[in-house]
Amino acid sequence: MCRTPRAVRRVTSTCGSWCRCRRTAAPSASAKPSRPWSTPTTRARAPISRSNARPTADDRSVEREERAAPAEAAERAEREATAERESALVPADTLQRYLTEIRRIPVLSREEEHELAVRWHEEGDRQAAWKLVTSNLRLVVLVAREYQRALHNLLDLVQEGNVGLLEAIKNFDPYRGIRFPSYAVWWIRAYIIRYIMNNWRMVKVGTTQAQRKLFFNLQKERERLEREGFSPAPKLIAQRLDVKEKEVIEMEQRLAARDISVNAPLEPGEDTTLLDFLPSSAQTADAVADEEYHRLVREKAEEFKRTLKGKDRVIYERRLESLMRDEDPVTLQEIGDEYGISRERVRQIEARLKKRLGDYLRQQIPDIKDIEFGA
Repeated sequence: MCRTPRAVRRVTSTCGSWCRCRRTAAPSASAKPSRPWSTPTTRARAPISRSNARPTADDRSVEREERAAPAEAAERAEREATAERESALVPADTLQRYLTEIRRIPVLSREEEHELAVRWHEEGDRQAAWKLVTSNLRLVVLVAREYQRALHNLLDLVQEGNVGLLEAIKNFDPYRGIRFPSYAVWWIRAYIIRYIMNNWRMVKVGTTQAQRKLFFNLQKERERLEREGFSPAPKLIAQRLDVKEKEVIEMEQRLAARDISVNAPLEPGEDTTLLDFLPSSAQTADAVADEEYHRLVREKAEEFKRTLKGKDRVIYERRLESLMRDEDPVTLQEIGDEYGISRERVRQIEARLKKRLGDYLRQQIPDIKDIEFGA
């Protein structure tokens, strides 16, 4: 008797070799009834072909692996191609690209530089000027690196130095016996320094020659004095750099402080600004009196100058007037070379003029203050 449930026999009535049901003859009377748990005897089955066999779990896993293998291989190949492309790419660096380009430009010999400079100077050959400029682009980078500490963007310094290089080619004279790089380096340096001074801060720092000297050399001179065991006092720094002590103090204060907008609020959310605490520009009685005093001194000094002649007047205009305006005067040596006298003789004439001017002002202005002409 088939032990397959009735519902399953109904579905598998035309089943194949895997069905458990089988038809047998009716058992004889002498045969012992089969036990409920006994397994019915099955007939020998013909070998089952693989195409008709029911797939096992191993077969299904192998089939999934075979289907997934091409996809995984394609994905792995795509990852390797992507990694290869990424390794071939170089991050975009404008400065490095520029340096790579100028390394390819050949360096000119002294004779080639002179020939190109003559062609540009005499014939206006732009191709010769272009070769002369491009062959010295390395020089611009070399000078710009000296000032990279002051302005970290080296490419901006290089661009400004290139402008100075173009200016140098305009003014270069090939018949003076000087190589073009030796002449161009001063133009390159001048343009780079001017760019740094104009872009260091919103408020300009170095507007005079003494301020520019202090701007570039103050910190280096302070470090040098400390290495030598000296205290970097403003007076000692002024002596070393040949500037005034008050200019050293002023530059130290300007470099130590930062730019502040007077229109910015003192605290977030407040309307009060720093401008509200600045003194008024309206003139007070003391300011008016001080201005009147200086105007009178200038008038009397002008009257005194009209009494001078010859060397005395020249020394007064180039030395004393410059000191009174707080400007750098002409050196004693320059005046001495102009008149064919020694530097000491110019100093003696200047000292005599200072004494005469002081006596004249005391006669004209009885309540005059002490007169100082500077160094």
